[in-house]
Amino acid sequence: MIAETVCSAVAAAGLGIAAVTAYRKRFLAATRIAAYSLVPLGLVMTGVVDWLADTAFSPTAWAGFCVLGLSWVLFSTTRAVERRRGGTRKERKAARGAQREAVAPAASAPSLGPAVRTPAERPAGKPRATESAKDDFSDIEAILKKHGI
Repeated sequence: MIAETVCSAVAAAGLGIAAVTAYRKRFLAATRIAAYSLVPLGLVMTGVVDWLADTAFSPTAWAGFCVLGLSWVLFSTTRAVERRRGGTRKERKAARGAQREAVAPAASAPSLGPAVRTPAERPAGKPRATESAKDDFSDIEAILKKHGI
């Protein structure tokens, strides 16, 4: 009963402020204020305020919110651990299998390894890379090797 009275008073005050704003020739702002002030009145008329009041003072509802919170914490924790480990068990197993397949059966080194070229084999049309570019690529190669790519 008190909540409905407060919401109605807030709506009436908001409509009064909207009328004063419209009197000052600020119609767009007045319309926006009127829209905001009608929200509490609409909530009272639809019964949402009664439902919220019943929920706020219900121990069963609070226990339900606690169970939902616990569920969310557990879900978030498992997702964080999964991301830290690098995916699900199936994904890790598939990645290990792919690493083994990257080496040819009779080869002593991975078949997807970096190609080493001598300066004589380098195409004549391409300019040489600078030292900083080589350092950048070596960092990238180290990161890729670390992740098994």
